[in-house]
Amino acid sequence: MGGPPPLILDMTYTDLAPSTDSDFEQMFELAPVSLWLEDYSGLKRLFDRWRSQGITDLAAHLAERPERLAQCTAEFRILRVNRHTLDLFEASSLHELQARLGEVFRDDIHQRVTAELCQLWSGQLSFSNQTYNYTLGGQRLEVRIRARILQGHEATWDRVLVTLEDVTRQERDHLLLTQREAYARNLFELSPVSLWVEDFSAIRNLMTDLRERGIEDFATFVQVHPDFVTRCMEEIRVIDVNRHTLHLFGADTKAQLLKQVGQVFRDEMHESFKSQLVDLWNGKYFQQREVVNYALSGNLLHVHMQFHIMPGHEDRWDMVLVSLVDITARKKAEAYLEYLGKHDVLTQLRNRTFYADELNRLSRKGPWPISVLAIDLNGLKRINDEQGHAAGDALLRRAGEVLTKAVDAPACAARIGGDEFTVLMPGADEQAAKAMQERIASVLDLNNQYYSGQHLSLSMGAATCLPGGSLEATVQQADHAMYETKAEYYRTQHLERRHLGQ
Repeated sequence: MGGPPPLILDMTYTDLAPSTDSDFEQMFELAPVSLWLEDYSGLKRLFDRWRSQGITDLAAHLAERPERLAQCTAEFRILRVNRHTLDLFEASSLHELQARLGEVFRDDIHQRVTAELCQLWSGQLSFSNQTYNYTLGGQRLEVRIRARILQGHEATWDRVLVTLEDVTRQERDHLLLTQREAYARNLFELSPVSLWVEDFSAIRNLMTDLRERGIEDFATFVQVHPDFVTRCMEEIRVIDVNRHTLHLFGADTKAQLLKQVGQVFRDEMHESFKSQLVDLWNGKYFQQREVVNYALSGNLLHVHMQFHIMPGHEDRWDMVLVSLVDITARKKAEAYLEYLGKHDVLTQLRNRTFYADELNRLSRKGPWPISVLAIDLNGLKRINDEQGHAAGDALLRRAGEVLTKAVDAPACAARIGGDEFTVLMPGADEQAAKAMQERIASVLDLNNQYYSGQHLSLSMGAATCLPGGSLEATVQQADHAMYETKAEYYRTQHLERRHLGQ
């Protein structure tokens, strides 16, 4: 059958009575493992002497004086080795092997013998250990050693059978595997993005059940049954997360994060997870999308998610790798750029670009009637000339505050020029426009009471466009009405102006 006898260390001559001495000679010589027949009788006499001296703890005794360990190993006597041993250690004969044993057992090998000696000291008739030796050519061998005092020699220890199994390759493979596992673990733990290992097998089972019940249009099903999406979210089992995940979500430990994972995946996540489930139903096992999560502090996080069912797990979904890249800063920057594209930075009102787009949209779609308020800040040029542009900017900001507080959706206020403002009022008639003017005037009065110093004054004009009318013409009418009000303001203030628009 090949291979060594399965119980070689426990065999005795009486166990194999029908065999001949010649059989044993061949078994020993041709065994495919390294066999050593040794004499430990000198070691036993040394142990007996130490016991008579009152020594009870061999390990402590050897540790106290290291030379005692060499004293023990010096008592080992090699009687015979088999052919495999000579080949393994690159020796031409037993004589050469014995003569060069110092090259085989070197470095700190003697320190590793302590475990073997302690097993014999405790009364065991056998011992096992894993250690290393060297071939005569200098190659290091990882070996698994087993020894047995042969039956009939228990009193003298003069016949000990020792086997050495070369496990160098297995140990190297194990070391390589350990190194690769450590490398992969470090890649996971130290990744600069948030990594999650999750188990979606329960979700797969729920979907399989739906298929067996005859559900074909899954997208419609989850629209009609949002509770199914919620249940699937609850069935996600998080197996592991990396360090960056803890930092991103504000958790001290993995246990803390996993215990509160319901606070991470909620609200807006429901809709994106619904889309994720539809993709899974359709066999899309790699997905990426932008989603919203929450830190444990409650802060909203925008993340770019990549979802991948690991290769080899497509039939079970029990190993899913999810990566999350924090794009909150980018989203805020995009929102701010979008805001700047439609808002005036100084007053925080809508800007001229938005006003032009909205005017065009309303002229096409309504709703009618549409009222327009043209508003101008009185005396801005004089303030800029006399007190500087900082004072003028302060008045413009106050005008923005007034219009922001007074104008509610669907109406919108915009700054369309240096001191020019407009309020667009979809679905508002003349009476609504007049009410808006009164409301702005009321807020303006409160604003002047709140701010001491420079008085804020606005000139307003209104016009209403009925169905079928020209919204552009209505804007011009509102401007004309505003200029009449502005002229009256300056006549009242006894101020001369070179141009009415200044």
